[in-house]
Amino acid sequence: MTAHNHKDLVVAQFGPQAAAYVTSQVHAHGEDLQQLAAFVAGHPTARALDMGCGGGHVSFNLAPHVAEVVAYDMSIEMLVVVAQTASERGIRNIVTRQGVAEQLPFPDASFDFVISRYSAHHWHDVAAGLAEARRVLKPGGRAAVADVVAPLNPMVDTHLQSLELLRDTSHVRDYSPDEWRQKLTDAGFVVGQVTMRRLHIDFASWIARMRTPDLYVQAIRALQAGAPREVADYLEFEPDGSFTMDSMVIEAGNVSS
Repeated sequence: MTAHNHKDLVVAQFGPQAAAYVTSQVHAHGEDLQQLAAFVAGHPTARALDMGCGGGHVSFNLAPHVAEVVAYDMSIEMLVVVAQTASERGIRNIVTRQGVAEQLPFPDASFDFVISRYSAHHWHDVAAGLAEARRVLKPGGRAAVADVVAPLNPMVDTHLQSLELLRDTSHVRDYSPDEWRQKLTDAGFVVGQVTMRRLHIDFASWIARMRTPDLYVQAIRALQAGAPREVADYLEFEPDGSFTMDSMVIEAGNVSS
C-alpha cells in the first residue's frame, strides 16, 4: 500500500476534479453564499482572502463588493479553473495564489476579510490555519467560516464522519458549532453570529464529483442501510442514498491591534 502525506492526498483528490467543483450545484448556490456576499458588502476598497477557494464560488460572489479577492488553494488545477472562469465571466479583481492554510504566504494584516467555505474539514491543522487567518487579518477585520458541522449526538456524528471519509479519504473532520467557537476563540477571534442550515446532498453527484471507488460506494450504502433509526432519521437517508446534514456560517472579528 502506498503511503501519502495529507497534502498530497488532498491535491490528488481534488485536482483532477477541479472543473466538477465549478459546476457543482451544492457549491455554486446556497443561502450561505448570499450571506457571505452580504458580509463584505459596503466595503468597496476592501481586500478579501478566499481561504481554500476550491471552485471559486466564494470569490465570484465577493468580487462585486470589494476591491480585490485572493483565491487561495493548494491545488494548482483548482486555481487554473478559477482564473479561467473569472476571465470568462469578466471578473477582473480576482487573483490566485497557491499554498496551504497552515502557512499563508501573506504579510501580517494584509486583508480586511478572510472567508473559508467547505474547506476547513480538509485542513491538517485547523488551529494553525485559524492562527494564520487571524495573523493576516487587519485589526478590526472580520472572518467567516462556512462548513458542514458535526451533529451533537455522538452516534450520528460517528456515522456522518464515516460517510465523509469513505466518500473522500482526504476528509479530516467535521467539527461541531461549539468546537468551532472554541477554536476561533483560542486563535484570538471574537465570535459573533452563528447561522445554522440544513444541507441536502444528492448522492449520485456527491459520489461522482469525488470519483469515489465503487467498493467505497458500496460501503457507504451498507453503512446507511445498517444505521440505527435515529441516525437515519437525523440524516434523512433517502432510497437513492441522498441525505441531509447540518451546515453553519460562523462570523468572527479581529478586535486586537
